[in-house]
Amino acid sequence: MTGVEALLAFAESARERSFAVAARKLGRSPSAVAKSVARLETELGLRLFHRTTRQVSPTSDGHALYERCRRVIDEIEALRAEAEGMRGRPSGTLRLDMPVTIGRSMLVPVLAELGRRHPGLGFDLSFSDRYVDVVKEGFDAVVRIGRLSDSSLVARRIGVQEMFVIGSPQYLAERSTPQVPADLAQLDCIVFRNPTSGRRRPWQFRSGRRGFEIEPDSRLQMNDGEAIVEAVAAGMGLAQVPDYMAEAALRDGRVVEVLAAWRPAPLPISLVFASSRLLTPRLRVLIDALAALAEAAPGFSAAGSSAVQARPAPRRPGTGRRGGGLRRDKR
Repeated sequence: MTGVEALLAFAESARERSFAVAARKLGRSPSAVAKSVARLETELGLRLFHRTTRQVSPTSDGHALYERCRRVIDEIEALRAEAEGMRGRPSGTLRLDMPVTIGRSMLVPVLAELGRRHPGLGFDLSFSDRYVDVVKEGFDAVVRIGRLSDSSLVARRIGVQEMFVIGSPQYLAERSTPQVPADLAQLDCIVFRNPTSGRRRPWQFRSGRRGFEIEPDSRLQMNDGEAIVEAVAAGMGLAQVPDYMAEAALRDGRVVEVLAAWRPAPLPISLVFASSRLLTPRLRVLIDALAALAEAAPGFSAAGSSAVQARPAPRRPGTGRRGGGLRRDKR
């Protein structure tokens, strides 16, 4: 194999970290794929893989080449799949990055169902709260929370994130229940510290159409949202957390929402992927599954239900239907 076929052999081997798996996908023998990659290494004068008896892994040069050729390879793969009538039979590994908690609560159940429906589909999942580069790091798609800026990427909104201020009933009974954000100055606040940047996240509120932020004084900072919810339930203070983190504690009555009338505008949750004329079958089935989920539940959010509210917040215009079509990434 030479030219495009050699790059296909290399890309599939890099993606699957196996000559044997790549060979099955390409309909060739493992030895033919390995020899093709070896010839490519000779032609380029680069070592592209670390090889062991059980698997191969890309070298730094291999990673760099894979990042540069991946989008072209995906286009070729999508064209081949369409030509072979395989749109309904996705295969290969779907590589995704997503925020830790939202990935567990929202994406894993969807992926589990996709895996049952499509036995040839595999998953390589990364759970992190850092900002990843979709193309350079070789992801099929990533999940992002918040407003997205214009770029060459494409986004589909798959839900929204609400932010709640919560406290334990015991703490509020012993201290007081804040009526306006300014009351927080007299109470203990637990602040989230970004584990990557080390910055403290300000609390966001909205009055009418105007949004604003405050940075409450705090003697307790944490870099884990679920730990913050447990600290609130233990009576250590108040915190502002995403709905999907507070859902179980709100439902069980261990915490209640305060300042509901001052909730900030919901943040969109989007599936973001590289702009492409054709989507690979494996990415298409993921997009379709998430679109169906959003359409089936117009009020869909990461928490899955607005029933977790301890105190009803006033309905605001434009927050009824959640979901939407493809749009450019507005990061």
